[in-house]
Amino acid sequence: MRSIVISTFSAFLLLAGLSGAADAKGCLKGAAVGGVAGHMVGHGVLGAAGGCAVGHHEAAKHDKERAQQAQTNGNASSNSH
Repeated sequence: MRSIVISTFSAFLLLAGLSGAADAKGCLKGAAVGGVAGHMVGHGVLGAAGGCAVGHHEAAKHDKERAQQAQTNGNASSNSH
């Protein structure tokens, strides 16, 4: 268990140093899940890095969908007047 925490924390520190604070959305959750999964196969840090990338991608995709939905809802309410 200790090695999982150390691997995940190490990967987070590495990635935090490489990217800005705005780019971290979704990274913590993805790094935690990826670190645990990677640890199971012997590659905790690699799993955490990959999990961070996937988590960030999914968060960005979710934000884009939310923005499109808000724009669509805004256009629908302005057209009804």
